Amino acid sequence: MSLLTLLTYIAVAALVLTLLTGFVWRKVISWPVSFLQHFAGTLFVVSGFVKAVDPLGTAYKMEQYFGEFSSTFKATSFAFLSPFFEWMTGMVTGFAVFMIVFEIVLGIMLIIGASRRLSSWLFFLLVLFFTFLTGFTYLTGYVPEGVNFFSFSKWGPFVETNMKVTDCGCFGDFIKLKPFTSFLKDVFLLIPAIVFLFSTKKMHQLLKGNVRNGIVAASILGFMLYCFNNYIWDIPAINFRPFKPGVNIPERRAKEQEAMQNVKILAFKLTNKKDGKVIEIPYDQYMKESAKYSGDDWEFDQIKSEPTIQPTKISDFAVTGPTGDDVTEEILAVKGYNFMIVAYDLHVDTKSSSVMVPDTTYSTDTIDVNGATTIVRKIDKISKRKVSKDTYIWDEAYLQRWSKLNDMIADAKKADVKAYVITKPYDPALIDAFKAKSGVNYPVLRADDILLKTIIRSNPGVLLIKDGTILEDWHIRKLPAFAEIKAKYWSK
Repeated sequence: MSLLTLLTYIAVAALVLTLLTGFVWRKVISWPVSFLQHFAGTLFVVSGFVKAVDPLGTAYKMEQYFGEFSSTFKATSFAFLSPFFEWMTGMVTGFAVFMIVFEIVLGIMLIIGASRRLSSWLFFLLVLFFTFLTGFTYLTGYVPEGVNFFSFSKWGPFVETNMKVTDCGCFGDFIKLKPFTSFLKDVFLLIPAIVFLFSTKKMHQLLKGNVRNGIVAASILGFMLYCFNNYIWDIPAINFRPFKPGVNIPERRAKEQEAMQNVKILAFKLTNKKDGKVIEIPYDQYMKESAKYSGDDWEFDQIKSEPTIQPTKISDFAVTGPTGDDVTEEILAVKGYNFMIVAYDLHVDTKSSSVMVPDTTYSTDTIDVNGATTIVRKIDKISKRKVSKDTYIWDEAYLQRWSKLNDMIADAKKADVKAYVITKPYDPALIDAFKAKSGVNYPVLRADDILLKTIIRSNPGVLLIKDGTILEDWHIRKLPAFAEIKAKYWSK
């Protein structure tokens, strides 16, 4: 679904609600203001709900934002703000749930007209916050690699790959919006936001005051529990991500890669560095006249056709083995049933300490034994030297999650079902220590942590795969026994 299609549906719903408000409930004071209330409120409920389905997705997106803000401010006179964003990174999941519930409840408040002045100001401030986020994301496209955002004099032409956060996450994984589109959407929402501030008394109010307050309170509690259910106790009930049951990973990956290879260069966008003049030349014409635009006076961007299949994170599926060798094709080619266990973070702290170890100095000499020369090794000196040693501090509660998982995998291995873990690129020594500590006696592979977060919203999370097709995925808390899994899925 496109953003335009979604906004059309929301506008129709807002129109219906406005007509009901005016002709059935007879609460309309100003028809335009009531329509804007329903439109903005419905939009916030929809955008908040698709994020409530997958709160961790919003948390991961906010983590990207906070990381960029921290690094951006660190190199400026506002460096004192950097630790704040680092602290927020540690609180990001709770913050994401707060923002999601806040957005949904605010949408409901606008629709029913609860606390009109308060909801007007909250809506204005939230839209302003969203505009700042999406505006920052879009403007980073003008910031070359290695240049700080606030070094405005060093900005260059817009380059999409320069953007630090490529998707605002406004609608989670339901609809992917480019930052500029998201920015325009938020600028547009400033219109009703300002209207509400100056037309508070013209906003309609449905139901009685105590009923409205009850609806708001119930919404806060209900949607908070719904968010918690979708990552603490279970994985999202609705899966908008590319890795979901029914998807054949190798087939989809091959199609996406083929579609990207078939993308054609349609034209070139040329920018003159001296006068800033921008021209667009078709590909064939540029190939004939390329000599005119050679040298250091021009910067150019390729204008390409859209791929027939939009790429997803499946295109980035790449796995390495314990020694760093690429095992992607081997994993994708596994036949029959197998379990992919995803653990993007092993919840371990590493502390380095200095320890004293013996350091012995040897020398060699020769002696004559029964007329034969023999080389002997002598100890010249025994001393001690300092070496650095890593100590791993494990989260015991996290390790306990693997106990149930190991029991299930042990039963699966008896049935000749393969299993493997994929985690982020930890040092091999740490992975060996994890296997010894957790009791994992099956392969532990490595992949990009953002890819792993996309595959499943559980740490660890389990996928049942057959011939490359995902049959099912489970949160660790909902993982059935192997006998139950076999009875339900082995016929598929």
